[in-house]
Amino acid sequence: MTAKKDNPFEEPVELEVEQAGAQTNSNNGPDLEVDFETLESEAVAAAQQEVAKMRDAMLRMQAETENTRKRLTRELERSRKLALERVMKDLLDVRDSLERGLEIDLESATVDSLVEGQQLTLKMLDKVMQDHDLELIDPRGQPFDPEWHEAMTVLPSAEHDENTVIEVLQKGFRLHDRLVRPARVVVSRKP
Repeated sequence: MTAKKDNPFEEPVELEVEQAGAQTNSNNGPDLEVDFETLESEAVAAAQQEVAKMRDAMLRMQAETENTRKRLTRELERSRKLALERVMKDLLDVRDSLERGLEIDLESATVDSLVEGQQLTLKMLDKVMQDHDLELIDPRGQPFDPEWHEAMTVLPSAEHDENTVIEVLQKGFRLHDRLVRPARVVVSRKP
């Protein structure tokens, strides 16, 4: 029996509970009367207020996003029109030059003067294209590049390396490193 006394877990323990101002009801427990309806209605009202506040903020954000989208669309359209207007203004000089070339007296004009007029007009057009970043693709003598060139035919050639552009049928163009029209070319192959 001495073994049981040495075991502290088998001894009875008395607990003291403070009842600091807590009133006891008939079951010897503290009085927990709470008005749950009042708390619930206050919580619901606070939640509804928060929802209304968030909804208002969301509607304002949606309106601001829509206004920004409309403004950016208008600005993009305006920029596009201004850029196009600048190109068209520059092309008017080329058109005027072509028109003057057609107004010459054919009886007094020589073939050399007509060719010279066309060359000057072509130079004007090339300058307009260069000013607006339209780059000419003329790959004669270069290796064939399917990204920028369109092979129209392949011909055997002992003079050129294989897959070399030996003739340009139609020059290509790129705008800001973006292909506008591929160069149409004839490519060499081993005989």
